[in-house]
Amino acid sequence: MSEAIIEIDGLRKSFGSHAALDGLDLRVPAGSVFGFLGRNGAGKTTTIKHLLGLIKADAGSARIFGRGVDDPGVSVGIRQRIGFVTEEKDLYPYMTVDGIIRFMRPFFPGWRRDLEQRYLDLFDLPRNKSIAQLSKGMRSKLMMLLAISHGAELLILDEPMDGLDPAVVEQLLRELVAIAADQGTTIFFSSHQLPDVEQIADHVAIIDRGKTLLCGELDDLKVRYQRLSVVCSDEPPSDIGRLDGVESVRRNGRMLSVLVSRNADAVAARLRQCSSTAVERFPVTLKEVFLEHVGNSSCSG
Repeated sequence: MSEAIIEIDGLRKSFGSHAALDGLDLRVPAGSVFGFLGRNGAGKTTTIKHLLGLIKADAGSARIFGRGVDDPGVSVGIRQRIGFVTEEKDLYPYMTVDGIIRFMRPFFPGWRRDLEQRYLDLFDLPRNKSIAQLSKGMRSKLMMLLAISHGAELLILDEPMDGLDPAVVEQLLRELVAIAADQGTTIFFSSHQLPDVEQIADHVAIIDRGKTLLCGELDDLKVRYQRLSVVCSDEPPSDIGRLDGVESVRRNGRMLSVLVSRNADAVAARLRQCSSTAVERFPVTLKEVFLEHVGNSSCSG
């Protein structure tokens, strides 16, 4: 198993009577592209803020690079090794692109001029243009440049693609994959754009109400989860929904659609008892897995 860059154990945080985090557990392997998923209010942004030292949890622990994020003696060193892109894309509007790059360099001893120039060229960022004049997409590219150029070992991205046009999204997705592959950078990103997550992530976690519902390698989850479909000639077995591994059963007349997370062979064998027709198996998407766990509410924030 790969070393964990982020380790979260039993994290709890309440705001008044609202429990934003309720015993959250998480492991983010080194070098992974990790999709952090949940609907509105699930606790994603609260988790990220705690990792960055912006808020303090009520209980539990979180470690980055094996060091506690609450330890004031190491917090600065941790942040120097992290790149962060916010959902708001906030930057100093009165600065130019070149000005904010020169402003940021001294804070990071490992600043990479080669990466700075690469992304200035790749993203076509105008050095002398003020940040106030940049579109949201250009600000996203600039934040990505700042996060990457200081030699970050871990990128934490909160809704990095929100509000961007498809061409910009595709460009940034390609770069995230390249950064992870070429530099070994761990990428931890929250997003409500499930197709984007499915396109580039190799690990995912789904959280809801401040708890982890599902966490693992995306390919493994997609192999485990299958949808079984059969047209029953007789009344379908009444115990299908109680079989081990069955997540949900949908019935439309004589047609059954069964989502399983394990034991697909045993469930398929039971289904064959009600039909002379072969049971068909279909792969599932990340969206189907997500909706099965948290329902049809939108997932962001």
